[in-house]
Formats: sequence, C-alpha cells, structure tokens
Amino acid sequence: MAWDEWEQLKAQAAEGKSTHMQLNHVDPGGGTYGPYVTPSKTGDLKVGHGDLVKIGSAAHHLYDQLWDKARVATPSSDSAAGDLSKQGFALGAGLQRVSDRWDEQLKSLMDACAQISNHMQVTKAVHVNDESYIQRQMSSIDALDAGFDERVGAPGRKNLYGDEDKGKGKKE
Repeated sequence: MAWDEWEQLKAQAAEGKSTHMQLNHVDPGGGTYGPYVTPSKTGDLKVGHGDLVKIGSAAHHLYDQLWDKARVATPSSDSAAGDLSKQGFALGAGLQRVSDRWDEQLKSLMDACAQISNHMQVTKAVHVNDESYIQRQMSSIDALDAGFDERVGAPGRKNLYGDEDKGKGKKE
C-alpha cells in the first residue's frame, strides 16, 4: 500500500465514508460463537499435574479392569460356539460372531484407555518442560533488563559514569 493510498483511506475513515473498523476490540455482543468472555473473568488456563495424574490413573485403572473382567467370557463363548458348530447348530456361528465382535470392541476401548493414559503422561511432561522454558525465558529477560539499568547517579540526573577520566592528563 502506498503512502498516498494510506492517507486517502485515513481521510475517508475520518469523514465516515468507509466501513467502520476498530482494532484491539472484540464485539461484546453475541456472535457466531456466542458472547466473548475475557480471560480476566474466567481465569487463566490452569492444569495441575495432580489433575493429569488422576485422569491418567483412572484410564489405566479402567484398562486393567477391562483386561481382567471383560475378557472372562471370551474363552468360554468361543468354546461354546465351537461345540455348537460341531454338533451342527447354526447358533454356533452366531455365537462366534458375537464373541469376535465383543473382542474387537473391547480391544478398541482398551486402546482408547491406553492412549488417554499415555497422553496424560506426555502432557504432564510437556507442561513441565513448557513451565521450565517459560521460567528460563523470563529470568533471562530479567537479567537482560537489569543489564540496562547501570545508572551511577540518581534518576533524572546526568550519568557521570566515565566522566571521571576526562581532565586527567590535561593541565589546567
């Protein structure tokens, strides 16, 4: 955008001939996604490590319970389905289909529990690493900021640092 074009747009905006736009503002009214709520009203995102551990532990416990208790019927169902099929009953094939489908769904649910548990462990580690990174960055900013405050005199007065060498070696 050329400077002249920018000046023309500013003039049009001042005259009210252009669409109205205000930067750094969000319409507080309801939009597509409802009213906007500022973080100061809802609080910052905060996830405690204890919360992640509880979720991961619950998922792992459910995984163990599914492994121990939900698979109990599979061997006996498979055996019964095989016996019924050998005796010529069509019910044997139906029972085998139900047993196979149960096993598929159980494995899918167990995979989901394992993924949740693993994800919570990874998330916990990521949060720890992010927190450490932020602390390192903030402390380096503090150190950098302190380096710029090398004032010798009182605020508002001329900094005389380095002026003490002036006049040495000169005869007055």
